Amino acid sequence: MKPENLLLDFDKTLKIVDFGLSNLYEPPEGLLKTACGSPCYAAPEMIAGKKYQGLKTDIWSSGVVLYAMVCGFLPFEDPKTSNLYKKILAGDFKIPKFLSTDCAHFLSKILQTDPEVRYGIEEMRAHPWYKQFKDKQLEGLFPGKELMPLNDVIYEQMLDEFGFDPDYSVKCIEANRHNYITATYHLLYKKALRQNKPFVSVTSHVHGSVDRVSEMAGGQANQTRQSRHSQW
Repeated sequence: MKPENLLLDFDKTLKIVDFGLSNLYEPPEGLLKTACGSPCYAAPEMIAGKKYQGLKTDIWSSGVVLYAMVCGFLPFEDPKTSNLYKKILAGDFKIPKFLSTDCAHFLSKILQTDPEVRYGIEEMRAHPWYKQFKDKQLEGLFPGKELMPLNDVIYEQMLDEFGFDPDYSVKCIEANRHNYITATYHLLYKKALRQNKPFVSVTSHVHGSVDRVSEMAGGQANQTRQSRHSQW
């Protein structure tokens, strides 16, 4: 994680991009071993070649990003990569005097070389410096394991304008498949948000390939339900 991969949407929503070297694991026991990412943002345990917890290394990287945001420069820098690694492994960085006491303490707890001592998510959220900001927590979804919610109004608009296959379109969107159908749906959704168009928000998972096809084809729901599960 680094500043170049953190984007702000039109409504100031943070977007994380570039998952080329990302990986999946099962917390809390799951450990990773592949060293990847930019050296300046890499966690000490990764540099040391140890097996590591994905979340704890991401927290370290986010600490480096936060340091750069509040200080204007990186905590670990050196022209020679070998010296850079030594600084990271030793936790050799200085906190500027112009930072507030709470901010300095917050950074020191995130940039701990020992991942067991390093702050976790709940500890970060409970810190006084963090709590001064409004915490906008959204329910996250796991693409590939959970169905993505689908908005009926945007869905119908997409079918009307582009003539996509209804059943296949729902499957693509709910599974977050990277193709032209999913991309079209999200572009239309974002366009509606930017234009403040009224549409009904769908907060629950919609079994679209069952419900919509039954409405459109009439009496075909059972057959669609069977085909949907068999095709997955």
